[in-house]
Amino acid sequence: MSGISKSIPKQDTAEKTSGEALYIGDIKVDGMLHAKTLRSTKTRALIKEIKLPDLPEGYHIVDYRDIPGENYVKIIFEDMPVFAEKTVNYYGEPILLVIGSDKQQILKLIDAIEVIYEPLEPRYKYTKSVVHYEYEKGNTDTAFANAVRTINGEYKTGYQEHIYLEPQGVISLYDENKITILGSMQCPYYIKNAVMQVLNADEDGVRVQQATTGGAFGGKEEFPSLIACQAAVASAKLKKPVSLIYDRMEDIETTTKRHPSLIKFTAAIGPDFTVDGIRAHVSLDSGAYIGLSGVVLQRAMIAASGVYTIKNLSVSGDVYETNSVPNGAFRGFGAPQMFFAVEMFMEHIAKELKYSPLEFKLNYLAKTGDATSTGGQFRNPIIMRDMVHKAWEISDYRRKTTEFSQLGVYKGIGMSLFLHGCGFTGSGEQKHIKAVVRLRKNKDDTVTILASSTDMGQGAATTLRKIAAGILELSVEQIIYNKPDTDHVPDSGPTVASRTIMIVGGLIARAAVDLKEKWKPGEEIIVEQRYKQPEFIKWDEDKLRGDAYPAYSWGVVVSEVEVNPVTWTVELKGLWSVYDIGIAIDERIVIGQIEGGLLQGISYGMMEVMECKEGIIQQRNVTDYIIPTAADSINMHTVLMDNSYPLGPYGAKGAGELPLVGGAPAVAMAIENAIGKKVTRIPVTPEYIMELMKNG
Repeated sequence: MSGISKSIPKQDTAEKTSGEALYIGDIKVDGMLHAKTLRSTKTRALIKEIKLPDLPEGYHIVDYRDIPGENYVKIIFEDMPVFAEKTVNYYGEPILLVIGSDKQQILKLIDAIEVIYEPLEPRYKYTKSVVHYEYEKGNTDTAFANAVRTINGEYKTGYQEHIYLEPQGVISLYDENKITILGSMQCPYYIKNAVMQVLNADEDGVRVQQATTGGAFGGKEEFPSLIACQAAVASAKLKKPVSLIYDRMEDIETTTKRHPSLIKFTAAIGPDFTVDGIRAHVSLDSGAYIGLSGVVLQRAMIAASGVYTIKNLSVSGDVYETNSVPNGAFRGFGAPQMFFAVEMFMEHIAKELKYSPLEFKLNYLAKTGDATSTGGQFRNPIIMRDMVHKAWEISDYRRKTTEFSQLGVYKGIGMSLFLHGCGFTGSGEQKHIKAVVRLRKNKDDTVTILASSTDMGQGAATTLRKIAAGILELSVEQIIYNKPDTDHVPDSGPTVASRTIMIVGGLIARAAVDLKEKWKPGEEIIVEQRYKQPEFIKWDEDKLRGDAYPAYSWGVVVSEVEVNPVTWTVELKGLWSVYDIGIAIDERIVIGQIEGGLLQGISYGMMEVMECKEGIIQQRNVTDYIIPTAADSINMHTVLMDNSYPLGPYGAKGAGELPLVGGAPAVAMAIENAIGKKVTRIPVTPEYIMELMKNG
């Protein structure tokens, strides 16, 4: 196998002996060629002709004609081609690869290629729905018929770019009987299945290994499957190792983003001035291809009533296809868009009805035994009221609310209440994922965890080892967890959806109990656990009815800001948050995830501007696309409140996505309260504040 027997062990050895991580861009393989993508310069057009220059010896073109299998990326909606054939549907769409040994020569060849297009009319507005869902709880028709008034709200959210530490990248290694993909990734088996389909290969013909991964945030869930397919096709054609690694500008321009959204609400206010019903519609922009957008839409729709019990609820949603860069997975998966909208809407209803917003929200707070938005049930204890009181206490919320309400202060404080479902939606875990985990007791009495969950900086490699070590009464050092390799680990499902600790960790815990019973010193023993859905989960995928998740994690965020009345810039003055994630397996790791996620959510709410004009992303580098630096952050005060979940390992639930969800509404409310103007879109930039102060 070309280079693999030398390169991969060398990587592992270097990391273990020096402590220096080798990212995909650091790995060198003998004979490796470099690939660069020729991309569309049109947002929608027919490809009439491609004029290629004479290629020097050792330089190659790879396009759709070199694909032995199907020319699309295997995701959920399989509509994204590996290489464009007759049409292009967004600016930057991959057409072909230029491959060779010298990167500068490759760039010259790309510049010399001429593509003749016949432009087609592009679509940038929400006119073509490609996915539609709807569900109803109770009877909204009756609620609205009996309403004494209705209150409307419309809320917009923009793009969000992942800005992970390390851009996208893969290396494809060639062997006569197998293609091996090494890359920066979240989901090895997603890549394996996609490459198998493109190469028309069986399971033994494709191997996927995770390299050290510098961050992901959802951006390395489905997108690496595209570049892995491209590199695999090139490697199979040329019978050589091929590297396809993006620079930062290419990454920002052409990889998936968080979906922009438009969310509309109407509330039916009853005779006693209560919210008797809500109608909601969610519009998501998928970009040029659907990909994961349908599932993102479901997540957003399920969150339509927030943490509140609304007896009558009617929710619909559409994914709209536009000729712009495709959108996809991003931490929170539709919930950040909806929680910004629903929290602001409840705030605005309260203010319109002359109620204290927080007291108003507490009146509708879900309780144990209540029906969820989709007609399931909150079965586990809900401690949100205690969490809110704790947030009041640590932030001095009540005093500051009164003090900041004085005219001319330009200080504001806001509190968001939120939840996040743990694991895949509905029957996803049981029907589609079917996670498998194995533990292997080695002859030296160490134990190896065999699972496909990836560590991308969130600490899974530590936390999963701690779960096994605690049950087996071993030291953490006696538990081995290598980066996943599909030739050696079963499919435990993707590292997404706040499922790693609760679902995969739960399987590891049960496998550890089994292994402990079978333990024999000096012998090799392998035990296996497969996911079994809790019997109470009943879910109708078509109607979005039933229990969407087995458990929920909950959070409260308080944000304090000061707005400069001259420049309208916003200074973050305080952040306090309280969370119920069950029981923390490793509190230090959890606090790190919370603080990073919360800052990411706050930044989504007030800082991260990404504009798409006529299908082209305008902010294409980290100079133009602003994210928070250490100077923008502040000391955060975080409280974890234990609330053990009986089906999770040691009582743990999901934690990874939750903290981002509450950031944007908390900071948006704080700004709204500081300036006394209604905020209906994010990010709340100085330009938007100026617009509100002038026209709001």
